[in-house]
Amino acid sequence: MNPNLNQLHPYPFEKLTRLNQGITPPASLPLISLSIGEPKHPAPQFVLDALTRELAGAAVYPTTRGLPQLRSAIASWANNRFNLASAPLDPEANILPVTGTREALFAIVQALVDRTASPLVVCPNPFYQIYEGAALLAGAEPHYLACRDELDGQPDYDAVPGEIWDRCQVLFLCSPGNPNGAVASLAQLQKLIHLADAHDFVIAADECYSEIYPPAGTPPVGLLEACASLGRNDYNRCLAFHSLSKRSNLPGLRSGFVAGDAGLLSQFLRYRTYQGCAMPVHHQHASIAAWGDETHVQQNRAAYQAKFDAVVPILQEVLDVKAPQAGFYLWPRTPGSDEAFAQDLLQHCGVAVLPGRYLSRDIAGDNPGAGRVRMAMVAPLEECVEAAKRIRDFLRSQ
Repeated sequence: MNPNLNQLHPYPFEKLTRLNQGITPPASLPLISLSIGEPKHPAPQFVLDALTRELAGAAVYPTTRGLPQLRSAIASWANNRFNLASAPLDPEANILPVTGTREALFAIVQALVDRTASPLVVCPNPFYQIYEGAALLAGAEPHYLACRDELDGQPDYDAVPGEIWDRCQVLFLCSPGNPNGAVASLAQLQKLIHLADAHDFVIAADECYSEIYPPAGTPPVGLLEACASLGRNDYNRCLAFHSLSKRSNLPGLRSGFVAGDAGLLSQFLRYRTYQGCAMPVHHQHASIAAWGDETHVQQNRAAYQAKFDAVVPILQEVLDVKAPQAGFYLWPRTPGSDEAFAQDLLQHCGVAVLPGRYLSRDIAGDNPGAGRVRMAMVAPLEECVEAAKRIRDFLRSQ
């Protein structure tokens, strides 16, 4: 067996299951789960129609590069969304469809890391656990950068020593952030691009929450947009990862893409050809339909905003919490231990949440996720409001 398997931490939901063993929610209250970030809004019917129309594609081996029509649809969407007119993505060179960002974020590290060079994979803390697992199984050491309120939920990149950047081979960004919803600024992304040039590492930007933001707000800036603003038409050292899971409520379709540096994508395609992870043809046709429509995305955005508008004022009566800049999570501080708080909410309120410490690592005795919980606003509006009222009433009774 690969000895690095022994370094993998239990997944957050494994920890949550162990934490809640023996706890019985109130029989009189239906369970409301806010613990898992699985979209619950209906999948767009026109996408499902496209999927079923093309079921004959199940009899065909798909190519790893995907259909030309899919790459063109993705390039058209990304060029428009991220203002890339000055450096438009080439569907033949700058786009590679993937079977969801989770798979691709893991695989890219296996393809990029040179394990002979004492490599680091740098990521935010808290973080999506795939970043860490990908690093460990590629033979790299994860290096964690704490996300603090003092910097609007972003890591303090200026405080990172030069020797860390010298060993860095992959820098993971997550903007909008999971779990804190923080959005990186254009200036920050530009600074990181210059750091990547100076220290020769690759930036892997996980932007799967980029389309969930306040309808009246400004769309989050993307890594490729920052490249274009610097006149970097080659997107050198930069890769952006996107998905239909959150944008279009299609987590089961397993459809996304990675875009950017053509040289890196050429080698990643080579890796993926051996990995055997091509997207089924009928999924590709459904994806073409999804990337070509914005109306359902606007409706999705409005539905999440309605939840934040209703839920946040209720919770603010008893908790330190605010709506995120983007994404669909709340990240409130807890009155005491986050684990004990999660247990109390399940036992007394019938509401499941995820302790923040399960999304973070202790570094020198400090866990930046401790004392918070993640609440995913994915349930229907009525359930989210009901959960907030239960939490408020429970805390008032203490």
